[in-house]
Amino acid sequence: MVVTCEQLWHELSNYLDGEVSPDLRAAMDEHLRDCQKCSAVLEGTRNVIGLYGEDSMFEPPQGFSQRLHRRLEENMPRQRGTAFGWMVAVAAALLIVGSFELGDSSAFVGPQQRSQQAQPGIGVPPGMMVVVAEDGKLFHAGAGCPLLHDKAHLRTMTASEARREGYTPCVQCMKKYLTENAALDADDDDGGELASSTGSTSY
Repeated sequence: MVVTCEQLWHELSNYLDGEVSPDLRAAMDEHLRDCQKCSAVLEGTRNVIGLYGEDSMFEPPQGFSQRLHRRLEENMPRQRGTAFGWMVAVAAALLIVGSFELGDSSAFVGPQQRSQQAQPGIGVPPGMMVVVAEDGKLFHAGAGCPLLHDKAHLRTMTASEARREGYTPCVQCMKKYLTENAALDADDDDGGELASSTGSTSY
């Protein structure tokens, strides 16, 4: 049986513990007689095992630790301000700035309105039950509003749900929740007809 250096190194621990077959031990002994490199590895391993096996540990001389650290610092290459370090710093700064910008722009923006001219209601009670048309853009106080289209496909929901889905308050039946300017603009757009009809209709 012939043993290579790699096979001997793989079985070295078992060899030292006496846990190899007699045939393998004979082949390893023959290899160790002829190979100086493997003999040196065997002796080094025996020395390490012997040092760890002893109960007595010795203290290093006083100041050894400081001298070792000083010598290591002297021999370590110093590379400060490398291009990679600067790139990491710039990337981190951009991530921080970008997260603030993203937070300012998107986190506090409400749902996208379904209408370009939509005015958000001020003080609309979130739990107030409102009516919406499936393809509409407004939510209404009731199904009797003349501005409510497609009365065949109505849904009832809370005002907060309607706002989350992008609906906005009707300028006629939810007038008291709109800003003064929005209500005036709505009256101007229909020639004052809505203003005169709201006084006679109750919802």
